[in-house]
Amino acid sequence: MPQTPDPKPQTPKGPWTTQRLIQWTTQAFEQKGIDSPRICAEMLLAHVLNQPRLKLYMDPHRPASDLERAAFRELVERAMGNEPVDYLVGQAPFFSMLLKVGPAVLIPRPSTETLVEHVLQHHRRTPGFKSPRIADVGTGSGAIVIALAKQLIKTDPGASFIATDISADALAVAKENAAEQGVADRIDFRLGDLLEPLRGERLTYLCSNPPYIPDHEWDDVEPNVKDHEPTHALRAGADGLDCIRPLIEQAKQALADPGQLVLEIAACQKQQVIDLASEQGLRHPSVLVDHEKLPRILVADA
Repeated sequence: MPQTPDPKPQTPKGPWTTQRLIQWTTQAFEQKGIDSPRICAEMLLAHVLNQPRLKLYMDPHRPASDLERAAFRELVERAMGNEPVDYLVGQAPFFSMLLKVGPAVLIPRPSTETLVEHVLQHHRRTPGFKSPRIADVGTGSGAIVIALAKQLIKTDPGASFIATDISADALAVAKENAAEQGVADRIDFRLGDLLEPLRGERLTYLCSNPPYIPDHEWDDVEPNVKDHEPTHALRAGADGLDCIRPLIEQAKQALADPGQLVLEIAACQKQQVIDLASEQGLRHPSVLVDHEKLPRILVADA
């Protein structure tokens, strides 16, 4: 017997206040199965009202105007059709920053913050890594390299940074984000595939969040990701290693001594990447867990 679909959220009595709009939309997003439904509702309404999310709770009984309701309704309908909320509002949070995002770049995710945090902690506690030269391959929105630049130049002014991407549109977004965060003059942006733009470099940290979704997992990717985020930045062949494999194989040529490779991977690739790193002569390969306790960050020394 087919299940009865969830009923639509009940229309509240009285004016559509900030509080009621958030409550109704949160319930609708929950029924749709949208991740973080309340946060998404707040992001959309804050965008329409052109104010920080926190301010929504400073005046929860403020009634929305007809124009505000119409604009909000349109965004909610698009979100219900699986358009990513971060794209709808044009920005995404990452490492205490708000970065511009759009269809040319992936939406930054908390797992990638694990990569950034590792590099910052490793640099702070490990001898021989002062004034590092850091590359972010496939930079996309610039999330990794911008977060590292913002943090490291405070304590290590000699640090230098390179960001590469195969997409000129992605590099344009990354440059805009770097300018907004005040680090554009510290990052060398280069167009090209994987390590090609880094030929001749000797890097202290080679970082990347490359495409890594294997073909056998593609059908299970959520529609808001699969249908809207750039496929070339997500999908990576039968085993998901089409980009990871050459990065590992060529890492020793690009890394200084000391130097370290730091890559985001799919959890299912843990043993494969450790084995591959060992075969290429990289030392101490290990995989760090992310905020969900999943094995997601390959770390290996030159």
